[in-house]
Amino acid sequence: MSDSIRTGGGALVAAGLAIGLGIATGGYFVSRTTVNSALVDTADVKGLAERSVKADQAIWSIGYKVSNADLKAGYAEAEANARIIRDFLAANGFAAEAVLAGQTSVGQSEFRDANGALIETRYEISGALVVTTPDVKAVYAASQKTGDLIAAGLLLTESQPRYLFTGLNAIKPDMLREAAQNARLAADEFAKNAGVSVGSIRTAQQGGFEIRDADAGEYGSDDRAIDKNVRVVTNVTFYLD
Repeated sequence: MSDSIRTGGGALVAAGLAIGLGIATGGYFVSRTTVNSALVDTADVKGLAERSVKADQAIWSIGYKVSNADLKAGYAEAEANARIIRDFLAANGFAAEAVLAGQTSVGQSEFRDANGALIETRYEISGALVVTTPDVKAVYAASQKTGDLIAAGLLLTESQPRYLFTGLNAIKPDMLREAAQNARLAADEFAKNAGVSVGSIRTAQQGGFEIRDADAGEYGSDDRAIDKNVRVVTNVTFYLD
């Protein structure tokens, strides 16, 4: 990171400094601002706060599909698939009331010969059963066994759970306070190198909170892992004395 500190009368200091605080700040620069017709120096700083949390809710949709030339028989087969999935979920500890049926959809495919004559009509029937529960560990364990459903002859269209963190409001105040503190630490460190001191806050702007899977990287997923990272960046402008 390389930032410059300037005033209207000339350069004070050119400084580049990385602060190793575990929770780092994201940037810094000094500018001149007109306040009540007088020029004042201000420092614009980004303060970062992060938390490692675990998902507290799982949504698990198990989708299935059957194909049959007879619509009535295909529907009966789909119902049989749903019963197999319900039995599988019950065997893995999920109460019946935690399992809801998703929407059933029907598609039709026609197969014709080279002359355009209809040879066969097939119906594709898709459905899903959805589990919503705070017991994320139980969902994770059961989701590792979906091979049992495939072995039973089911064609699954989806079976990967979503893991969510819903406790953001409980940690927001502490994280915002920590981000603001880290912003001041960064401003103090840079100002010390410039031979000035940090005054009061002129403006502060909160960034959005981000919740991402811990191992997903910057552009990865946010609902596929139990372990999460929560981060927020606060932009603060300080007066310099």
